[in-house]
Amino acid sequence: MTHHATEAELITRIKEGESTAMKELYDRHIGYLTAVASRYVDDTLLRDVLQEGFVKIFSSISRFESRGEGALRGWMVRIVVNVALDHLKQKVKSIPLESLPDIREEEEDPPTDNIAIEQIHALIRQLPTGYRTIFNLYVFERLGHREIAERLGITESTSASQLHRAKALLARMIKEYNSQKTTTL
Repeated sequence: MTHHATEAELITRIKEGESTAMKELYDRHIGYLTAVASRYVDDTLLRDVLQEGFVKIFSSISRFESRGEGALRGWMVRIVVNVALDHLKQKVKSIPLESLPDIREEEEDPPTDNIAIEQIHALIRQLPTGYRTIFNLYVFERLGHREIAERLGITESTSASQLHRAKALLARMIKEYNSQKTTTL
């Protein structure tokens, strides 16, 4: 039976320059960080975001201070999200905030019980860039509108309205997906 190093042991070994510890950290977290990054960027930017993210992780891990098991993953997620946002800003100079016509809000949230989580993530990835970015920062990173506004250089009210529109559009997409699924059965 092989010993599965704790985060603290792994960090110590990485700080000591042990390359096998770096590989172990990479192997443990690449799947999760790929999923996080793919919520923000498309496949054309994904590899660059992950590569730059891991470079930043390894180059700054000496300054990381653990606050318990799981803190390392949270710290790495923040780095990858920041790198993804930087790439989005470089690619389009500023994250486009969609000025689509008002989307009529659904009366209630569409049922998602019979939809695989991968399908929901695929629908989220289909949202326009600005909607998707704000939706992800709010829902997955649990940032408030003030923090989102500061990060993206927008107003809090713009963040709130974009989130509102993203949710309405996503609800419509889920409803359409559900109706297509029922007609193909």
